[in-house]
Amino acid sequence: MNELLPQLDELLFSSVDGVSVVSVEVTDIVVRVGARTTAERAVCPDCGYWSRRIHGSYLRFPRDLPAVGKLVVVSLRVRRFVCAEASCPRRTFTEQVPGLTRRFGRRTERLRSTLVAVGLALAGRAGARMTDVFEVSVSRNTLLRLIASLPDPPAATPRVVGVDEYAQRRGRIYGTVLVDVETRRPVDLLPDREADTLAAWLAERPGIEIVCRDRAVFFAEGATRGAPQALQVVDRWHLWHNLSETAEKCVYRHRSCLRSVPPAPDKEQEEEEPAASSPWPTGHRFAERTRAKHATIHALLAAGHSKRSVSRQLGMTLNTILRFSRAATPEEMFTGQWQSRATKLDAYKPYLDQRWQEGCTNAWKLWEEIRKQGYPDGYANVRTYVSRVLRGKPQPVGPRPPSARVVTRWILTHPDALVENDRICLKAVLASCPELTTLDEHVRSFAHMVTHLQGEQLPEWIASAKNTTDLISLSRFAQHLERDLDAVTAGLTQPWNSGVVEGHVNRIKMLKRQMFGRAGFELLRKRVLLA
Repeated sequence: MNELLPQLDELLFSSVDGVSVVSVEVTDIVVRVGARTTAERAVCPDCGYWSRRIHGSYLRFPRDLPAVGKLVVVSLRVRRFVCAEASCPRRTFTEQVPGLTRRFGRRTERLRSTLVAVGLALAGRAGARMTDVFEVSVSRNTLLRLIASLPDPPAATPRVVGVDEYAQRRGRIYGTVLVDVETRRPVDLLPDREADTLAAWLAERPGIEIVCRDRAVFFAEGATRGAPQALQVVDRWHLWHNLSETAEKCVYRHRSCLRSVPPAPDKEQEEEEPAASSPWPTGHRFAERTRAKHATIHALLAAGHSKRSVSRQLGMTLNTILRFSRAATPEEMFTGQWQSRATKLDAYKPYLDQRWQEGCTNAWKLWEEIRKQGYPDGYANVRTYVSRVLRGKPQPVGPRPPSARVVTRWILTHPDALVENDRICLKAVLASCPELTTLDEHVRSFAHMVTHLQGEQLPEWIASAKNTTDLISLSRFAQHLERDLDAVTAGLTQPWNSGVVEGHVNRIKMLKRQMFGRAGFELLRKRVLLA
């Protein structure tokens, strides 16, 4: 066994100087490795003087990484030295082995680094479950304490920094993530998204030359105040996303142009129209029940039965039989107080009828549309009107017109990427609406600027878009671009973008979900910067 000790020494402590293996004891559940330090002197942690005078020694038992499924405990004999400096307040001190032990540590450095890696990857509960797999069971609080004790990475001033927001608690608390765009590494996390916080962070790093951001006002203000020497670049994806939202609003305002022309009704449809427009439409349960009763009563009377006989056979009162017998058609029975009573919905019924003919059959959407027009009541009245009246009206003949979102997708897609059917439908839509034709031209020219980095054409595009009085949303979008003209022009000219920042925002979302949304700012910051 003594012949194997040098090999064990090299195997177990190859990266550690000043340690020698003395013995190895293997049992059923644990491997005990006896070792001792071999350094001739040690440095005092207070005064920094070296000492050779030994005061005494004692054993430490740090745990190491498991081997072949067994626990490994190092029985390490360390020495206590006497400080030779008379002015030092510390009289004695214990030597530490770099790479193996630390003060008050009960684990070796490689076991500690392994637990730290598990904690950074999986955090508390999941990390604790993972440590059970390789037989080094620790609690979730231990892993969290190890992560909290890690120092921050060395501070570096990036030349190109990307700024974006992330949600600590969605809809309530937001923070700021800063990323080095060149190295694609996160630089820091800020606890809020205020302009003052970002300005203070940038002011401490005067070497920043370029700031990539979105069009948020607080980021623009913070970058202007904190780094006035830096060039601000608006991300092109955010510009295109804002334009897509604007285009959808414009198409929705001109949705009447998307309606297909219904075919002319024939004579049979014109004759059936009064019955279909009755207050009790076809398919309603009360209407069908009344029609069935009317047909049964008139069939019995035509067969020679008396009214009293019909009353006894059907279990109805005589007055009810008399009323049905006097009505020549079932529609004469469709009377009630609700028909003549005025409601708040009456003023909006023409609009509901028009939207129904356009193909909108969603009662909730119809209610939201008339609520924006001033309708004061709730959803129940609209649902009742749709189910009782509109459901019985004939739908437009032919294919359903495309929605505003579908037409917007056609406009935003490159013409070469559209399928043949979509290309034909888009041409038909643009031919029926000159305003949408103008919108399509502006979208195409803006897309050309984005893909070819021709930001010098932006002022001309803004002037043209502002003159489109029929496209109010596009005109407002152009006005907003004019307020941040320099940064938008740089975004359409420079090759920098915030794509890597968006990737780190998605990574932060993953980390938060992994910790069930319970991670505090400090723990989240450690995991983002050190993982």
